[in-house]
Amino acid sequence: MADNRLTGQAGRRVVSTAIRQALSSGDMVPGQRLVEQELSDSLSVTRSSVREALQDLAADGLVELVPRRGARVRVISVEEAILITECRAALEGLCARRAARLATPEDRRTLTAIGNRMRESVAQGDLSAYSALNRQLHAAIAEMSGQTVADGLLERLKGQMVRYQFRLALRPGRPSQSLPQHLAIIEAITTGDAEAAEAAIREHLDSVIRELDATPKPGGEGPRESELQASEV
Repeated sequence: MADNRLTGQAGRRVVSTAIRQALSSGDMVPGQRLVEQELSDSLSVTRSSVREALQDLAADGLVELVPRRGARVRVISVEEAILITECRAALEGLCARRAARLATPEDRRTLTAIGNRMRESVAQGDLSAYSALNRQLHAAIAEMSGQTVADGLLERLKGQMVRYQFRLALRPGRPSQSLPQHLAIIEAITTGDAEAAEAAIREHLDSVIRELDATPKPGGEGPRESELQASEV
């Protein structure tokens, strides 16, 4: 019964967390409708909690609230994805520089282990694992940097970019290009070279921008945008 459902801040957090995880895993796709009653039933929260969580997610750019039509997962264009990545390059460059200066021996071992697992996943052709390790690496660097303001901003930006991250990781030949870039970032941070760390992460994200810019546009040759969105999960 509705009386047993979570409400208030607790219910709001449950909904927000569930939707963010579904976006990250690919269980929700761009343009997908988010029906309040369905979310309320599946997550055992009140509809007011769902409504408030959707407003929070809309403020973070993950959800679009359409008048008289409800909510849906927001669709971003390639052009907007490029703008977001440019912002990420500045913020992640800052984090990489700080991480190189502040990383503990345990932090360095963590990054080295991620790098080794990235090599293994590419060698085995496990692109889903590689994509997950990619996200883990970037998140670890932000955390190690201690730059909590940048980390918070990056979480919002990367949340909007999930589907493009999936798409790039699954493009033929992309892992073989990005793996050396990731290993260069790890090497610079673990050796304490702040300038090289910032340069390496900026070069990596510049390559992401080039890949995004090569994404086929609607009406051009290659898959249509809607087909690309459907194929990324």
